[in-house]
Amino acid sequence: MVKALWNGKVIAESNRTEIVEGNHYFPIEDVRSDFIEPSDHKSSCPWKGVAQYYSVVVDGERNRDAAWYYADPKPAAKNIAGRVAFWKGVKVEP
Repeated sequence: MVKALWNGKVIAESNRTEIVEGNHYFPIEDVRSDFIEPSDHKSSCPWKGVAQYYSVVVDGERNRDAAWYYADPKPAAKNIAGRVAFWKGVKVEP
């Protein structure tokens, strides 16, 4: 079971992650929706497409843009559609 933790809380937990470029992508249904909120930040990857972000919020503390996902990934990255990955201090433990 892979877990994503921040500020002492489990943000996501799954045994169905996809690993791309060293990042675990969690199915969105395995991410605690009470700990994420949409962000308007976006970035672009040449082979995955446009990434959109969530901020992680735990006990009133916000980790801005600490999670990302590809709402409409390019064909080469279709395996991460509907999945979320983490960074910026969110610890992912396999």
